[in-house]
Amino acid sequence: MPAPEQRRIIFKHIDEPGYSNDLACYVKHGGYEILKKAVTRKPEELIDEVKKSGLRGRGGAGFPCGVKWGLVDRKSGKPIYLIVNADESEPGTFKDRYIIHQDPHQLIEGTMISCFANNVKQAYIYIRGEFPHGARILEKAIQEARDAGFVGKNICGTGYSCDIFVHRGAGAYICGEETGLIESLEGKRANPRIKPPYFPAVLGLYQCPTIVNNVETLCHVKYIAEVGGEAFAKIGTPNNTGTRIFCVSGHVQRPGYYEFPCGTITLGQLLNDVCGGPLPGRKFKAVIPGGSSAKILKFGERFKGKRKVGADMVDYDWGVEDVPMDFDSLGMIGTMGGSGGVIVMDDSVNMVEALANINAFYSHESCGQCTPCREGSLWMKKITTRMVHGQARTEDAALLKGVADQIPGRTICAFGEACSWPTQSFLAKFGDEFQGYAAAKPTKPAPAVPLI
Repeated sequence: MPAPEQRRIIFKHIDEPGYSNDLACYVKHGGYEILKKAVTRKPEELIDEVKKSGLRGRGGAGFPCGVKWGLVDRKSGKPIYLIVNADESEPGTFKDRYIIHQDPHQLIEGTMISCFANNVKQAYIYIRGEFPHGARILEKAIQEARDAGFVGKNICGTGYSCDIFVHRGAGAYICGEETGLIESLEGKRANPRIKPPYFPAVLGLYQCPTIVNNVETLCHVKYIAEVGGEAFAKIGTPNNTGTRIFCVSGHVQRPGYYEFPCGTITLGQLLNDVCGGPLPGRKFKAVIPGGSSAKILKFGERFKGKRKVGADMVDYDWGVEDVPMDFDSLGMIGTMGGSGGVIVMDDSVNMVEALANINAFYSHESCGQCTPCREGSLWMKKITTRMVHGQARTEDAALLKGVADQIPGRTICAFGEACSWPTQSFLAKFGDEFQGYAAAKPTKPAPAVPLI
């Protein structure tokens, strides 16, 4: 069955010839018309539309956006803040960067609609340190919007005022975690907070109620305000509404970014029909479907069980190629949709070396606050680094598994799971490569001193 057609809602103008990221071009294409209408409505109506839409966060966890807004403490008397999470530090993910670079006013309009709906008077865009050009683009776009009356005081002549400020991070993966981001925004080390009591909806930025939403999520809010929650909910599949941007990288013929209604395209259709299949003479070996922290899938494995379709429970028997690309289907087979970063590996990839690369990243990015994560991520890095430098031992696979299994559930934030899931899944799916690695020849020069 051929892949469905793309439906570009968020990426409608991305790479469009003649489209620029300035205000004049955005207004020419209908920009800020939705904001003008939104600020004449009751805020609770907009919140209700987002709840009806079923929109789930596009940053990684897939938590319902309307539910997150509904948890905000509106009776505390404290100001409510909104933070745009533009950190996008999950390896394999590059959708938010293109929105910021090519269509920043779309993000600003979605942010302002969300601020109005939640009575926010001050919002921040927290952008990762490796996006200096993106930060400059946003600063320019915000000033253009401020001068035109779409940001700042007396927005669209309604008396409602709200400003947006850009805050650059220093390039730490942990700042993608919302409480670590808040700590960083307050000028502190980005150590995630304990939840409870520090749920951002109650005790967030400056101990005030705070909403943290991803770039793509807020762009969807703009579209929901335009068409309504019920119309949005008809796009995609039940509980997986709207479109999803997939960032495909690795060993395919046409890597890139693609936008489809959630759950309407399978992984096989995405990789073969849309991305052109494997490189000449190669075969697909593995794929990480939701950014590097998602558990890896092995081509050739099958998944069986029951899934809910409407009111009925039906049997499913899927190969990797058959899996629908939505939050729930990927969750049922033991991985996740995450941030939409699809990383493809073919049969030329050495899985031990691939894991060593991932482990080096997560060891470097641990904030160090929790001992299981700080030490466990480092130990996994040391083991796999030693292995690829020709010092593998027959017991290393069991040692790696033992370390990885002791991290999840023992840390303040989900980084513990993020760093251990790759090791757990690589060993579960490709354990034979790890078991036989001790007999393999070194693939890299041996280090001068033992690594562990």
